[in-house]
Amino acid sequence: MQKLHLVIIDPQNDFCDRSGSLHVPGADQDMDRLAVMIRRLAGKLSDIHITLDSHRKVDISHPLWWRDAAGAHPAPFSVITAADVAAGKWTTWLPSTRARSLDYLKELERRGRYPHVVWPEHCLIGDEGHNVFPHISEAVHEWEASRFAMADFVTKGSNPWTEHFSAVQAEVPDPTDPSTQVNAGLIATLQSADVVLLAGEALSHCLANTVRDIADCFADPATISKLVLLTDAASPVTGFEAQADAFVRELTARGMKTATTTDILAA
Repeated sequence: MQKLHLVIIDPQNDFCDRSGSLHVPGADQDMDRLAVMIRRLAGKLSDIHITLDSHRKVDISHPLWWRDAAGAHPAPFSVITAADVAAGKWTTWLPSTRARSLDYLKELERRGRYPHVVWPEHCLIGDEGHNVFPHISEAVHEWEASRFAMADFVTKGSNPWTEHFSAVQAEVPDPTDPSTQVNAGLIATLQSADVVLLAGEALSHCLANTVRDIADCFADPATISKLVLLTDAASPVTGFEAQADAFVRELTARGMKTATTTDILAA
């Protein structure tokens, strides 16, 4: 039997519910379509992996971490650069964290994936926004019951010193924290699959970086062809549509396939 895996990136209330603190427009409809597909393919799905953005209130990507000269925190969606901190436009709330935070910004910029964005507080561990969107949770639990299986939950983001878009590794891994380094177990599991379906939020950030890292970590580049992006089950953060489009172009050029929740394995 074909080993069909489904990876759902961050299907959480803060992203998918319209009242969520970092709602991605269209995410609720993405998840509704995905839930229908999970039920349709329940007998064929070998494994379901669900990643969970898992943050603390005190986090380098939340407003509380930073302040300006007057002591005001940055507004959500502010961009903070290493040059801003060096010039004194922004500093850290705790002076003792400034040097490490500045080093982080410099390394983040050197890697070149994304600028440092201050996000609204989201997916706080223990809060409702951290929970899986109900329509997905219900469909996954039905699959677990029908297959006597357990969905694989992969947490990320609890280290407050680094952004952690990708479920494979943090944007700037912390050498003292294994949870920020390459998730070799997840990579090995996905390498063993025949087909890996990809869905979730957001197409511009956490899904994009997770898939890039999966592709980079696969031992054989040819196996990227087993990755299938479900294009009607992922949406970008508003204002980052160009990044989402660039990701899809990049990975399809490397071998990733695309499909929709209705046409995948429809025959």
